[in-house]
Amino acid sequence: MRVLCSSVLGIEVIVVLLATSLATSDGSVANTTLAWVIGLVLMAALVVAAGMVGRRGGVTLGWILQAVVLASGIVVGWSMVVVGIVFVLLWWLAIFYGSRVDRLKAEQASP
Repeated sequence: MRVLCSSVLGIEVIVVLLATSLATSDGSVANTTLAWVIGLVLMAALVVAAGMVGRRGGVTLGWILQAVVLASGIVVGWSMVVVGIVFVLLWWLAIFYGSRVDRLKAEQASP
């Protein structure tokens, strides 16, 4: 599960970088400095969450960050809402299938 979830969060960092760049260049946000600060903080939080996936609270932090990315669509626009929905689905799939793979590996490892 750790690999799949970390991959989703890693790709999400790149998407947030691109979305922040787009939002500040096309006039979607009034204060570009604030938008970059929020974008960079969100990217840093996604990187931290990617490192915490295997630890206690890591998946919960990932869910919280998915909600934040989804909520950013209020400021950035509908395109970010769509991206947020896609990443919520990817996050759920990574948890679901990652847990299945972990369970199957544990079953095969036990005699």
